[in-house]
Amino acid sequence: MEYTIGCTTRPYESLTFSEACDYISDAGYSDVAVFANAGRNPVRADSTSAEIRETGRAAANAGLTTSALMGSVRFLDKGLETCLDDYRRLIDNAAALGAKWLLDCGTASEVYYKDYYELMRRAAPHADQAGVNIALKPHGGISLTVQDLIKADREVSHPAFGICYDPGNIIYYSKGGLRPEIDIDAVASRVTTVIIKDCVVQSGEPDVMVTPGEGLVDFGKVLGGLAAGGFDGPLYVECVGGTTLNEINANIESTLKFVRSVLT
Repeated sequence: MEYTIGCTTRPYESLTFSEACDYISDAGYSDVAVFANAGRNPVRADSTSAEIRETGRAAANAGLTTSALMGSVRFLDKGLETCLDDYRRLIDNAAALGAKWLLDCGTASEVYYKDYYELMRRAAPHADQAGVNIALKPHGGISLTVQDLIKADREVSHPAFGICYDPGNIIYYSKGGLRPEIDIDAVASRVTTVIIKDCVVQSGEPDVMVTPGEGLVDFGKVLGGLAAGGFDGPLYVECVGGTTLNEINANIESTLKFVRSVLT
């Protein structure tokens, strides 16, 4: 089958969103996942209609589809109702942008784990009505391990909530102690989106600013296992190596070819 392969704006986080879109399009990608640029995510829970329109227009002008948005849960410390109201606004803004996928990083604070599950149980129906799918991304804390991701999916138990599998983060947040290829069969049927990210660990320090295929992730096993489990969703490149714009551009382009070759 033919997979959608998009790119996040993270490799160009120091540039404007519009500039990032131009480079992503030039590299041959069809879709963009909206992350923070120039120190600010252009679409948030508190974004104005004008900001959302401007973001969508910038992507469209570059020939890109804004199919995913990086979001975050806020205000768990202020109570579930306050947090839920904020997250529903984020869902509505994702829908207004035209994003089908809302990528979420969970929470790192164990004291809020139960509240997070309840938040997602109550937010998922709203997302479903809006045509948005929430995807929990490995980011330590509540989503550190494959088992944690599976637990979250079971706890929420709604078709508008699933898993965004990020193999590089499995390694990063465990400092190399966990492998993303292990238990891939168990999680595959729950994965709705994939982040293409590699990771290296040197002297105990993990680093994800490496071009996919040059680190510790076995993408053949990860993507092969997901495909065998029925995964048919989009994939988004999040990180590459390089310090200059020319190096980043070259690595963004080569990563698209790399992912296509692995999927083939």
